[in-house]
Amino acid sequence: MYFTADLCDEFAEKIRVADPIFKSYGAVQTFAGEIYTVKVHEDNALVRELLSRTVNAGVLVVDGGASLHCALVGDNLANLAVKNGWQGIVVYGCIRDCAAIAQIDIGIKALNTFPRKSIRKGHGEQNIPLSFAGVTFVPGHYLYADADGVLVAEQRLK
Repeated sequence: MYFTADLCDEFAEKIRVADPIFKSYGAVQTFAGEIYTVKVHEDNALVRELLSRTVNAGVLVVDGGASLHCALVGDNLANLAVKNGWQGIVVYGCIRDCAAIAQIDIGIKALNTFPRKSIRKGHGEQNIPLSFAGVTFVPGHYLYADADGVLVAEQRLK
């Protein structure tokens, strides 16, 4: 078990802390793992594609451009993520089905909730560095999240 506050104290020079813009969803408050990324605009087809892959403790970071016009993750994708070994999802945008997601064993951070689903055309980019919330999320680096916030490090800290 770890706490992001303790990681900040112990590894101050090795971490970057995201701006406090995310709300917590999901039954798991504390999660960590290797970063995978996807950049989309109101289209969650690539989000589904990545969450369909089996990983060992991955965290998917979704750059939805801070759009508040549709949800990029819902309960079906959260369940798919759990089935395939994902520890968490960070969405720079919205999710939906938050009452159901609150019962699912995964950590999810997002800007907000919105009931409308996204389109599914498959437009976007995968596994590229993403910059938002004052940090850059790089595939292969590590993300740590808990009730206090989100931080990233180039290497596994614990």
